[in-house]
Amino acid sequence: MKSFPSSKIRNVALVGHGGAGKTTLTEALLFCSGAITRQGRVEDGNTTTDFDPEEVKRRLSLSVALTPVEHKGHKINVLDCPGYADFISEVEAALRVADLAVFVVSAVEGVEVQTEAAWKIAASLGLPRMVFVNKLDRERASFDRTLEQLQDTFGAGIAPLELPIGEEDAFRGVADLLTDTAITYDTGGKATVGEIPDEMEAREHEVHDNLVEGIVVGDDDLMERYLEGDVPTPKELEDTLAKGVFAGQVFPVICGSASKVVAIDRLADFICEIGPSPLDRPPVVVEAGDSVTEISCDAAGPPLAYVWKTMADPYVGKVSLFKVLSGTIKPDTVLTNPRTHGDERLHTLFTLRGKDQEQVTDVPAGDIAAVAKLGDTTTGDTLAPKGTPVRVPPAPAPEPVLSIAIRPRSKGDEDKLMTALHKLQDEDRALQIRRDDETHQTLLSGMGETHLAIVTERLHRKFGVDVETEEVQVPYRETITRAADAEGKYKKQTGGHGQFGVAFIKVEPLDRGAGFEFVDQIVGGAIPRQFIPAVEKGVAETMARGGVFGYPVVDVKVTVYDGKYHAVDSSEMSFKMAGSVGFNEAMAKAAPVLLEPVSLLEVSVPAAYQGDVMGDLNARRGRVQGTDVGNDGEQVIVATVPTSEVQRYAIDLRSLTGGRGRFTLSHDHYDLLPQHLCDKVARKAE
Repeated sequence: MKSFPSSKIRNVALVGHGGAGKTTLTEALLFCSGAITRQGRVEDGNTTTDFDPEEVKRRLSLSVALTPVEHKGHKINVLDCPGYADFISEVEAALRVADLAVFVVSAVEGVEVQTEAAWKIAASLGLPRMVFVNKLDRERASFDRTLEQLQDTFGAGIAPLELPIGEEDAFRGVADLLTDTAITYDTGGKATVGEIPDEMEAREHEVHDNLVEGIVVGDDDLMERYLEGDVPTPKELEDTLAKGVFAGQVFPVICGSASKVVAIDRLADFICEIGPSPLDRPPVVVEAGDSVTEISCDAAGPPLAYVWKTMADPYVGKVSLFKVLSGTIKPDTVLTNPRTHGDERLHTLFTLRGKDQEQVTDVPAGDIAAVAKLGDTTTGDTLAPKGTPVRVPPAPAPEPVLSIAIRPRSKGDEDKLMTALHKLQDEDRALQIRRDDETHQTLLSGMGETHLAIVTERLHRKFGVDVETEEVQVPYRETITRAADAEGKYKKQTGGHGQFGVAFIKVEPLDRGAGFEFVDQIVGGAIPRQFIPAVEKGVAETMARGGVFGYPVVDVKVTVYDGKYHAVDSSEMSFKMAGSVGFNEAMAKAAPVLLEPVSLLEVSVPAAYQGDVMGDLNARRGRVQGTDVGNDGEQVIVATVPTSEVQRYAIDLRSLTGGRGRFTLSHDHYDLLPQHLCDKVARKAE
């Protein structure tokens, strides 16, 4: 692929709710540019950007995919983003390197929850935004209804630049509000420019006048001329509109049909004409030691690149996608990773069109490209000239909301499992892997059920590792409710020296959270001093292994107050065993009970769902600690809830709030498990 100057590059993320038609729109853009000769269909599994077997199987995008589109001397790097809630971290990664977000909204379903979620991310990043209303050819499609939803949801900055000509099956083109012309399309996607149809002329003029008034407000000189009766030219309106888009104050709305390739060329025109180039965007803030500095997009400056995505390919190896922030990078450029202090040679540079690679001769500032087989560079790393230890502040990793336990299906799988998991973690920052030393489970944590299912499928497909999933075990504890005494006696006679040790032990409950206390009250040498630590060790190891119910014992005071020994047969081992036996017997007499972990849960939901969420928390034995008003008028509910009741809370909250609820979860304390649940937990432990 040929090289384009920074001013002719457009980095565009297509975002929106799943099913709005982002991948189909990507196909239409490729088709209009001549990059492909036939449009693929998501239903047929043959689109350019949904190429993973898991995507083809589910007919939805699971990760962001890059494909360049050439249009009228410009290069548009299209980032086709997933629209499913489990993969919102992919959307955020794409928005961080995009210079424009195009929100694809279905004219049938309207504004949906993931569109709102992506909008919040784009707004927090100060990213220019544009809306493409898709599927106007479908049954029950309504541009007016969708536009009203957009304005209600996102405010007064929503500005329609087009009106549809025809409805549903009769949709055939758009009325351009900037030029007062109609553009209609035949079945082959060929455009014809003409007059506004008579039946919509009055409405078009009304909306045109409102649009012009909204645009000229952004330019004092233009506003003054307009008030004096001077009508701005379409070019003047377009330039002023572009300034509003750059500033994140105006959000143009255009419309069309990706499947029928109606008005797709106009979307590409608008992206090139009013969409910002990398040169129009603010400088990138980078860290240099303890200070921060700004880096401007300058193709002649020192080379600096940001690795924003990593893909693990079992054949090619690791593929790193990067955006050049400054300078021009060419093949075999050597840059340093400030995090590892290691040098990286960028051998062959290429761009991706879905899964296909196209080599490039250079990558100027603002462009996006890929390189294979970097050594220790991972997602979020910066590549800088040697001796220039600057880095882009890494984005915080998303907090996982759901965990599953996995175990290898065979011994061969066990040997490869952790290596494969870490490779998947390199390409998916939302995936966390943890080995729980208490329950001896390997835990995968991610953003939802679908996300974790995809991980297990990719383990098999990419690395030949098969795993089985199991329920995540809750780490219960045991304690006692009254004092008790016992004699711990260990006696074993074999050939030669035997084993003999007796320790009299008393156990008493401690306050919750106090842990373990050991007291030595031996007098008169009943147990030689050198064997007392062995008694304590035997007790401590037994507490860790589990008490009556098989769970670790906590909050207990253990006193050794008497004992017996043999001058020949006593040893550290015999008193360690005596301590263990004595503790087990005393524990059984001390009215043992189970303690369950309790989590601190903070839920943010729209006010309309507050009552439902609080009722659900009460049903989970939760205790609401308080409520507060959060961002955008959301209600923040803080509660303590037994951990066993919120193992799958991510799924339930999504169902309860239509995907609009968010939560954070952290361990808070241990509390008594109600008696009616103890038998159930004890049986499960057995």
